[in-house]
Amino acid sequence: MIEVTCNDRLGKKVRVKCNPDDTIGDLKKLISAQTGTHWEKIVLKKWYTIFKDHIKLADYEIRDGMNLELYYQ
Repeated sequence: MIEVTCNDRLGKKVRVKCNPDDTIGDLKKLISAQTGTHWEKIVLKKWYTIFKDHIKLADYEIRDGMNLELYYQ
């Protein structure tokens, strides 16, 4: 299990526990369960890289304790 922190820069910080073999779509669903926002409206970024839903966290080299940027569309 790894813990990923997502920050939307508006004061909302979400910490989610997930597995490295989960997809970005799975991570979005876990985030939406905590924030109340629909998972399809969530966009996850790191710098200028927008993460795609069907790719696994391990493929993006997302490790324990990493911070991701949380945006809404």
